[in-house]
Amino acid sequence: MYPPPYHQSQDIQKMIALIREYPLGMLVSVLDGKPLLTHIPIIYNETTGALIAHIDKNNPQIETLKEGAEVTVVFRGPDAYISPSVYTTEQLPTWNYIIVHVTGTVRLINDPEAAKETMIAMTTFLEGEEQRFVLHRDNERMDRAVNYIQAFAMTITHWEGKFKLSQDKIEADQLNAKHALIKKSGESKAGFINSIYS
Repeated sequence: MYPPPYHQSQDIQKMIALIREYPLGMLVSVLDGKPLLTHIPIIYNETTGALIAHIDKNNPQIETLKEGAEVTVVFRGPDAYISPSVYTTEQLPTWNYIIVHVTGTVRLINDPEAAKETMIAMTTFLEGEEQRFVLHRDNERMDRAVNYIQAFAMTITHWEGKFKLSQDKIEADQLNAKHALIKKSGESKAGFINSIYS
């Protein structure tokens, strides 16, 4: 697995935190030797430990989402160019990032009522604490939309945390790189970034 071991994380809780903070995943599967990619919101189910999502039935990638099929999802967190000017030692330019790759098997959710539950759960999660919009089970638009989506769960079989955060540099340079990442990502992401470094 690349990058090198010191840029990899085995901390599943930190990887889950990234999925919560950056739920737009890139779903990756293969059809006839050709990779297919779709960007969709994907949420982590705390109770089952599975990922939950739905995809448009007109999407060609639907052909790869058979019961038990293996797929990968890439979640991309904050990233930033790190200029040598931020370091206290001589370095070359680099790029720091926090990315999670999750591989697992597909379980199709074909029951319309269960599919609606995934839509409600996703909306509730994405609305966050304020809940400015509530998706109700009897929403007529959802009744129509559920016929055009394929809901699915993904049982996770493998986690890969790729946290390239200047770990191979001295402590002062790591701290400066962290501040550069926070500056690029915005102060609203500072708490998340600090939690990844701890």
